[in-house]
Amino acid sequence: MYKILKAEKLAEKIYLMDVEAPRVVEHCEPGQFVIVKMDEKGERIPLTICDYDREKGTVTIVFQSVGVSTTRMADLKAGDYFEDVVGPLGHPSDLVETDIEELKKMNIVFVAGGVGTAPVYPQVKWLFEHGVNCDVIVGSKNKDLLILEDELRAVAGDHLYITTDDGSYVRKGMGTDVLRDLVQNQGKKYDRCIAIGPLIMMKFVCLLTKELEIPTVVSMNPIMVDGTGMCGACRLQVGEEIKFACVDGPEFDGHLVDFDQAMKRQRTYKTEEGRAMLRLTEGDTHHGGCGQCNG
Repeated sequence: MYKILKAEKLAEKIYLMDVEAPRVVEHCEPGQFVIVKMDEKGERIPLTICDYDREKGTVTIVFQSVGVSTTRMADLKAGDYFEDVVGPLGHPSDLVETDIEELKKMNIVFVAGGVGTAPVYPQVKWLFEHGVNCDVIVGSKNKDLLILEDELRAVAGDHLYITTDDGSYVRKGMGTDVLRDLVQNQGKKYDRCIAIGPLIMMKFVCLLTKELEIPTVVSMNPIMVDGTGMCGACRLQVGEEIKFACVDGPEFDGHLVDFDQAMKRQRTYKTEEGRAMLRLTEGDTHHGGCGQCNG
């Protein structure tokens, strides 16, 4: 059993929880995820790690209530327990594997959209703790849906740029508008962009960064369902290869990801008939967790 030490509502249908999971926290790094399960009959829910405290043995998760399981999760309070917390899973951010002195020479920009702000935060915090500066663009539909502003301000300082679709806070526009402005009007030059958010948002960020010739990494955690590669939900085309976000990622070269296919598969996967059709048409590449079996 894994005790919930903190449960907080960040915005409408967006929640944060600190969970006691010392064995998970001992090994986790920015970019990875965990799978939580409320009870014996509960659904396995993959969630990106938003933060962690090795001394306290806690991992922080942020989720949006969009289905039955996450709506039930939203009712949990401090003192309640998860049946299981499994992780860390997935590969850490490439930044963690890069030499610190090399990172200090790079100009890095993050573009976060909506709940994608949660997995951006631990990477920015990790860079800050290692003396690496970066720019951070955070977009949300409106001021009320903006999350983790204070936390990001603490590690990004004046390099945090906020925008809202409706102009209700700071400036009006999309994250792509801010990025274009920084590059074309303010003379910023970036060696790498990391974009995390809804698929449609990451698609348009990648279209822009390809135009601006900025290498871009995206996190495909929004399409994960089972978290082990067995369900086939997070199958995606990356260049000429078939990949699975949960076992091969969740980070990939954004300029190689076929976002249109990923969004189409996400819609198809929502129905039983759609899942059956995907299994039929994709054959032995439908699964990934077991080495692309024929099941």
